[in-house]
Amino acid sequence: MELGISSFGEVAPAHVAGGDRAAAQRMQELVALGHQADEAGLDVVAIGEHHRADYLVSTPEMVLAAIAAVTKKVRLTSAVTVLSSTDPVRTFQNFATLDLISNGRAEIIAGRGSFIESFPLFGQDLSDYDELYAEKLGLLMQLNEQEVVTWKGKHRPAVAGKGVYPRPLQAKLPISIGVGGTPASAARAGSLGLGLTIAILGGAPAQYVGFADIFRQAAQQAGHDAASLPLCINCHFHLAETAKQAADEFFPAYALTMNRIGRERGWRPFTRQQFDYLCGPEGPLFVGTPQQIIDKLRYIGQIFGNTRFIGQLMLEGMPHEAVLRSTELFGQLVKPQI
Repeated sequence: MELGISSFGEVAPAHVAGGDRAAAQRMQELVALGHQADEAGLDVVAIGEHHRADYLVSTPEMVLAAIAAVTKKVRLTSAVTVLSSTDPVRTFQNFATLDLISNGRAEIIAGRGSFIESFPLFGQDLSDYDELYAEKLGLLMQLNEQEVVTWKGKHRPAVAGKGVYPRPLQAKLPISIGVGGTPASAARAGSLGLGLTIAILGGAPAQYVGFADIFRQAAQQAGHDAASLPLCINCHFHLAETAKQAADEFFPAYALTMNRIGRERGWRPFTRQQFDYLCGPEGPLFVGTPQQIIDKLRYIGQIFGNTRFIGQLMLEGMPHEAVLRSTELFGQLVKPQI
């Protein structure tokens, strides 16, 4: 099982036209986290894409390129690229460029996103939600296979025998589909022979095993070797020397984000009692000591048979030193046991 970290780059909104010092500091912290992951021997760093004031990163490939410049081995992926509202040609070019900068370490996790702000921002109609994603994913896959592309769709101008450059160092960019709660997306990944990343952001991990089953069944029915396809599990994550320290450090940041989103979606305020329950042995929060995380990783490995785990860090409301230490412990104490 490969191990890695991910971040959405949470940041306190400044609501200024320029001079956003909090965003500048957070960007430097993201690069430092990537460097720490590489130094600690982790396998992957993943950066998410959002288009909101409370998340820093709208272009993961640019942040990943900065991390590539200060790392040597760790693989670099989006988590996710919101493919429905972007141009697949530009996305491929950006990640091919990242692949060249990183000497062949780039990956793409393509998803539809957990928020909708990017759709009106880029002139997309939400009523075309699924159709946009399917069409753009098909074009991205074709670009990955062919240097010269002829393609025609409904939501983007046609491409008539045009070369798309640069080409990556890898023979093909590894592409996975990211899912949070849509079984059809898991089936799509399997039928297309792509990897799958399951984001477990609520509910017990065991409740998501059906997504892995759907994924593998669809792959087998489409004639792919289901056992060879990558499967990644993504959960919120924080490590410290004691369980109390880990929980006390992580809860304020996690509650801050959950309650901010909850106010938008009509959720009840998130409590410490709920948090402690979710940190339990079969809960979705990987928060605790190295041994507790080792035990939970072995548990999800048994129920999912996953090839990768990515721990999602929280940055806003967390001391940067604690996040760096969590990443260090993950690589130095947990990875050798997994």
